[in-house]
Amino acid sequence: MKLKHILLAITAVLIVYFIYDSFSQPSVDDLKGDFKEVAFYRNENNTGPIVRIYAVTVADTLWQEMEQYGNYMPHTKYGTTRVYFFLNSLPAPAQVQPGQQHIAPEFAPYTLARYEKDAMGQVSFVRYPFR
Repeated sequence: MKLKHILLAITAVLIVYFIYDSFSQPSVDDLKGDFKEVAFYRNENNTGPIVRIYAVTVADTLWQEMEQYGNYMPHTKYGTTRVYFFLNSLPAPAQVQPGQQHIAPEFAPYTLARYEKDAMGQVSFVRYPFR
């Protein structure tokens, strides 16, 4: 009977630990920089590669934080994820679109950085991509 109580206690401790560990994972909310997603696109093609494009505003040029933000974004195997960063005090696009140009040309000079994770999982982070 005593062994049964010990096993139940160990099980309860493990369950509490797993729940705590699940909810305490780092996320976008933990980053400095006041990140705000202002535009998002995802293709509706569920049989092929998934394409995700984000436009995000940030309070300052915190390069490492921007790259970490990109790493937190969802990514699908054989899909691509692109994140364009803009200062929150300057103009930023309200929408992004697929194709060769993801953001309207008038917003290109305001683009701080572009994060991209390609179909093979390779990460690229470019500062001032349109200069």
